[in-house]
Amino acid sequence: MQKHYDVIVVGGGHAGCEAAAAAANLGSKTLLITMNMATIGQMSCNPAMGGVAKGQIVREIDALGGYSGIVSDKSMIQFRMLNRSKGPAMWSPRSQNDRYKFAYEWRMMLERTENLDFWQDTVNELIVENETVCGVKTSLGIEFRCKAVVLTNGTFLNGLIHIGEKNFGGGRSAEKAATGLTENLNQLGFESGRMKTGTPPRLDGRSINYSVMEEQPGDENPSKFSFTDTPKLTHQRSCHLAYTNDTVHDILRGGFEKSPMFSGRIQGIGPRYCPSIEDKIERFSDKNRHQLFVEPEGWDTVEVYLNGFSTSLPEDVQYEALRHIPGMENAKMFRPGYAIEYDYFPPTQLTHTLETKLTKNLFFAGQINGTTGYEEAACQGLMAGINAHQTTSDKEPFILTRSQAYIGVLIDDLITKGTEEPYRMFTSRAEHRILLRQDNADVRLTALGHNLGLASEESLKRMETKVQDVAAIEKLLGKHSLETEESNPYLTNRNSNSVKQKLRAYSLISRPEIDLPSMINEIPSVAKIVHSVSNNLEVIEQVEIQAKYSGYIQKEQDSADKILRFEGINLKLDFDYNKLESLSAEARQKLTKIRPKSIGQASRISGVSPSDISVLLVHLGK
Repeated sequence: MQKHYDVIVVGGGHAGCEAAAAAANLGSKTLLITMNMATIGQMSCNPAMGGVAKGQIVREIDALGGYSGIVSDKSMIQFRMLNRSKGPAMWSPRSQNDRYKFAYEWRMMLERTENLDFWQDTVNELIVENETVCGVKTSLGIEFRCKAVVLTNGTFLNGLIHIGEKNFGGGRSAEKAATGLTENLNQLGFESGRMKTGTPPRLDGRSINYSVMEEQPGDENPSKFSFTDTPKLTHQRSCHLAYTNDTVHDILRGGFEKSPMFSGRIQGIGPRYCPSIEDKIERFSDKNRHQLFVEPEGWDTVEVYLNGFSTSLPEDVQYEALRHIPGMENAKMFRPGYAIEYDYFPPTQLTHTLETKLTKNLFFAGQINGTTGYEEAACQGLMAGINAHQTTSDKEPFILTRSQAYIGVLIDDLITKGTEEPYRMFTSRAEHRILLRQDNADVRLTALGHNLGLASEESLKRMETKVQDVAAIEKLLGKHSLETEESNPYLTNRNSNSVKQKLRAYSLISRPEIDLPSMINEIPSVAKIVHSVSNNLEVIEQVEIQAKYSGYIQKEQDSADKILRFEGINLKLDFDYNKLESLSAEARQKLTKIRPKSIGQASRISGVSPSDISVLLVHLGK
């Protein structure tokens, strides 16, 4: 057994896997310590990746050289691009995955990663010397020394599972909680809190009558997450939609007196945007039904995940309510839903690299920072793993801005605003979302990942070819004039106004009724031009987006550039804000606690007003 490492990653969930892979691939000798080697990369809750804003994050991870997109593609059983009816800033890839294949692929990818070792054990104490972490102690009494530690403990820190009036320690169903580490961190001066999340019952698919439910198939031409050559889906499994009703609600209400949520036994705050079923019928009492998603857990299993029915009610109440949902009259449960409480550490205690302010070379990533969701955890793990390597190798920190990536938005939100409830990413959180589309994640980030040493030379060349092909097609279509006899029949078919003179093919794409694929199919000269450069569907999509939204994209880029000027005005981390009496009392308190590194970050702190920023700018000017 080796006892000395560059980076130690604690926890084998989505954050831990990305952190370990990133640090090891960058050249750090890395150790991944997990409580159970059999559950590395496990999908603890729903068997799906991506979704609104989350899909953009998975593509960003992939563009930087992370593994989540590749693992998702290799274990995919269904793919859908959400929000296609809206603008491209809202398009969000989402997959249903084979839960068991997903974990298997993660394990195999990690085992094939050089510089990465594994150890099954529980870390219950950090070794800290001179305010710098230099190792960990495990429950077996073993000490591992290192230069940096990344904590990705998920829901395991003092985890407490609730089912009705019963509760017991656990970090996940049938897995024990991790104890000792929270208390150790508190002794080092860290502030901690409690949060809660939940999961629905798992059902036997053989006992469900799908014929009375609404089928939800995947896309006819499924795409994928990774920009690399991962396999495309050739066949898919459908999900189904079911609905609760008044009878189901009445049965659930009958169990409220035994609900740990309503009785006060759960102290942690739950996710606002993924509430339990009992929370839904209480908060939205005017609704007589709620939508449920019946999701298969994989190719070769009958187990089903009932998305939308998260609950901590007694198992008999859950069972009785389930059997009154149309199609589930004969349903059998594999295991009941439950709620879980766990410790987290308010993320305002971190810097933009996810390193803690109190202890040097100690990084937090994932649910320990108060987030919820595989994708949010994975991107934090990637960034923490990168920066753990960077700081211990005396290299520049790697930080993404809010206009570069959703990852930058997420981390800046966490460390600047903090969170008192499980944080979930949405497109609405990104003020520059027209720049942060899922289709251009490679263009935005692959060169950065390559410069780090994560993204491959092949990935860089693929991205550069894509950019060159898009520019070439735009130039050729911009020069090509369409005769009226060529354009008008097509325009008529598309219910678009005909023209009386020749016009440039590129300008035609900007019309809302027009799309480039149909132009290629119906106008031979356009097909000849495009296919002379590329048949790549991603290239064609990029050309169309640029043609339709170039004005908006440029306006957003100009806005982002203006905001970046404030990011370049640095604030001293040891500045005494109490000396500036012109600042509001709340601003002095918040600025002293968070210690922003720039005027830009200070302006995003809740409680710091524009007038407070003016005071800071005047002071810096002096």
